[in-house]
Order: sequence, then C-alpha cells, then structure tokens
Amino acid sequence: MTKCNSCNDSSCATRQPQPQENNEQFLRRQALESRLCPIKNRILVMSGKGGVGKSTTAVNLAIALSQQGNRVGLLDIDLHGPSLPKMLGLEDVRPKGNAEGILPLEFVGLKLMSIGFLLQKTSDAMIIRGPMKNGAIQQLLADVAWGELDYLVVDCPPGTGDEPLSAVQMLNKGAVGAVIVTTPQDVALVDVEKSISFCQQMKLPIIGMIENMSGFICPHCDKRSDIFKSGGGSKLAEKYDIPFLARVPLDPRMVVAGDSGKPHILSHPESECSIALEQAADQVSHYWPATVTESRA
Repeated sequence: MTKCNSCNDSSCATRQPQPQENNEQFLRRQALESRLCPIKNRILVMSGKGGVGKSTTAVNLAIALSQQGNRVGLLDIDLHGPSLPKMLGLEDVRPKGNAEGILPLEFVGLKLMSIGFLLQKTSDAMIIRGPMKNGAIQQLLADVAWGELDYLVVDCPPGTGDEPLSAVQMLNKGAVGAVIVTTPQDVALVDVEKSISFCQQMKLPIIGMIENMSGFICPHCDKRSDIFKSGGGSKLAEKYDIPFLARVPLDPRMVVAGDSGKPHILSHPESECSIALEQAADQVSHYWPATVTESRA
C-alpha cells in the first residue's frame, strides 16, 4: 500500500487513474507522487553550458540551505557524468535499502542520491538513451526513501535534453523552480540563454541566476583579474527580468575542495565564494512564501 492509499485528500489527482492510463502506469505515477508529496520545494540547478561549475554550485547551495535549518535532499541526475560521489568523498559508499525503498546516503545532514552510488565502479560508463533515461530518473525519485524535505536540489546535466526534460515533467507541480548557472563570457551566455528559453517553454519558474567564475583575486597581490570577463550573467538576468542571485569569484581552493570531497562552503566558510553562495541560498529560501520548516512553527 502506498501513502496515497491512506491519504485523506479526496481532491488529489493521484488517487484515481487518468484517462487512457493503464493500471501499471497509474501505480508507477502514484508511487512517484507519493514520494514527492512530502517534498515542499524542488530546485533544479541548470545550465545550457557544461563546465560552468553547476555541480559545485548545487552542492554548496544545498549545504547552505541545510545550514539555515532546512531539511535538504540533493539528487544528481547527470547519468553519464555523475559528480556527487567524488565531490563529497563518497566514491566507495553504496546505499542500502529496506521496505521503504533505497535509503539515501547522508552527508552533514543532506540526503543524497546519484546514479554514481549505484555503479559497481566509478569508471563504469552508463550507456543509455531516450526512454531508459526517463526510467532511470523516475527510479531515482520514486524508489528512494526521501522522506519529508524542505528542499530537494536537483543537479541537472548541461543542456536541454532528456534529463532536464524528464526532471521537469516529473517535478513540475507545486513549488518548483530553476536556478541557472553561467560564467560571464559570451560563449557560455549563448548556451545559457537556451536554458532560459527551455524554462519559458516548459513554464518552469526561474528562481534566479548565479554568475560563477566571476573574477579572480590573486592570493599573492590581491589584484583582481577578470579571466572570463565579468558581469555577463547579471546583464543576461536583467535582459530577461530574472533575479540575479550571486556573483561567485574564481578561487583555487574551490577546485581543491571538490577533488578532496570537502565542500568549499564547509572548509572555507569565510571566503568570498562561500559568502556569495550563502547570499544566493538566502534569496532562494525567500523565493517561496513559506518552507516546511516555517509551517511547522
């Protein structure tokens, strides 16, 4: 019996099959919705361009939200290049299961899941396409015992293809929105603009934009160098009337943190990067009128 069977909300569409929906499809949808129902807010971290630091942003943003006292889950749906196990030092850890489903791993209060945790070796390739991707993402959502969460942060792969499309179709109910990550240079902005178009076509609200790798402060002379230019993200946000959440500078310690499994926001909380990401988390937490944490008060 799913949680939907014991729910008293007679108006919920999940209680009854939809027209032309067979019993297997109905039960699969019901299982997914029963998992998502206790998750108050869903955040998709997206970018049309690879290499902009999207996964790093997702990890540190999730931790910042958790540090506010929220219950946070972090889901990595990059099926071909999952980064979460490496970035959190959990490459050799595998999830366990019980009658409730697959138990998410935990890290400093976060609930975690990634296809990388389910592979035998980190070097194993995930060779799938099309409908199989959709099925894999549905399993990561429906088969994992997420429990009650204030936020589920979803780290999407770059682009506007199968993975983000599947995630939006499964999550785009209730409080859901996208955080778009870019770097300042024009080559990145051209592709990131496609992510904005994607969100508009999918009617997915955009919470805001983060400009990553925005300027480099030399640790020896304190001189600033705009290696990838600066301000491109804020100009793009202004063009589309999107909230601009933060400008995160280049910091070599951010690279070391990702490789060592010690997130930057924890290992260097005083840094300009960490402060910027905390400011972004503050704006994200105020995007919705109330979180689950507030509603419990």
